[in-house]
Amino acid sequence: MQATRIECLEPILWDRWLLLKIHCEDGTVGIGEGGVHGWQRPTKTMLETMASALVGKDPARIEHHYQWLYRSSHFMGSVVQGALSAIDIAHWDIKGKRLDVPIYDLMGGKTRDKVRCYMHVGGDSLDALVADGLAKVQQGFTALRFSPFAPNYYLHKSYAEWADEAVRRVGALREAVGNGIDLCVEIHRQMNPAESIWLGRRLEQFHPYFYEDPMLPDSPAIMGEVQAQCNIPIATGERFSSIFEYQQLLDAKATSYIRPDVCLCSGLTGSKKVAAMAEARHVKVIPHNPLSPVSTAACIQLDACIPNFALQEYTGEAEPPKSELLVEPLKLEEGYLIVPERPGLGIALNEDALRRHPVQDKVLDTPIGYDGSVQDR
Repeated sequence: MQATRIECLEPILWDRWLLLKIHCEDGTVGIGEGGVHGWQRPTKTMLETMASALVGKDPARIEHHYQWLYRSSHFMGSVVQGALSAIDIAHWDIKGKRLDVPIYDLMGGKTRDKVRCYMHVGGDSLDALVADGLAKVQQGFTALRFSPFAPNYYLHKSYAEWADEAVRRVGALREAVGNGIDLCVEIHRQMNPAESIWLGRRLEQFHPYFYEDPMLPDSPAIMGEVQAQCNIPIATGERFSSIFEYQQLLDAKATSYIRPDVCLCSGLTGSKKVAAMAEARHVKVIPHNPLSPVSTAACIQLDACIPNFALQEYTGEAEPPKSELLVEPLKLEEGYLIVPERPGLGIALNEDALRRHPVQDKVLDTPIGYDGSVQDR
């Protein structure tokens, strides 16, 4: 096959997301997405800054391009890694399309035919939460992810009030859906270690599948203490942007399920490395995915080729604007996404949809607690 060169990078701000097209001289177009959730404009600027280093280069040298750009500065972080992840995913899409194979074939081959998803559920009231959970079960999902806290959690006046409400919500959903459905409890970093340990012990009776982000992810050592004192598997890692952060997390035995974001953690290349590190420690992978269907397509390629996949985060793509982005939407059957067999990511963007839906910029609405202090979300 004759080599090609990168012609240009085309970052696209679309609704709440940052997409990327990499155009090659032979007409191949690779698709990617940058995943610094909410900070798409700075990530777009980073892509524009990096573009000159890639134009004229061979897109097949995926690892080389990543290393050159990653190590080009003394300063790194999520905006840099979000841009590099978009580039990495697009480069893999190009390689798959040019070789006429799915990306998972280039990463070791398929280990499964479909990908089990957990679906987000929610509701302002306990009744609304239960109703939404039952509706999602009716749609075929066998794993539900939800917050145990009411939307105004940050206005609680005591820990007891806060924790009791969480126990009521988890208990009500468990009773409603039965033991045949896995419940994934999302704390969203809203508790300190002592609070999350005590709540975790109270929630053990409901047998959660995982206990997500029980504290801020800034100390793997302390997260390890939380895991050691809770009889619930912890899932964490969605905010990490390098394999070195995951190494510290795994070394601290701070998680039972690791959560790389393919649009943030060095793309498919970095996420595959994280999955291998986790496999060596008998830890399974639950990829983070709050973004567009491009992110979902990239996640499926990872899920399809790793042996230690557990669950895939899924937020639903049947309604606009997500339902309009792809020419042919990803196929969902009974709570499972079917692994596509088309080349590359297995998707094509709907160009008409890209001209619709104005950019939705991040709204700074950090919650303020009952006492006037800043709270975590």
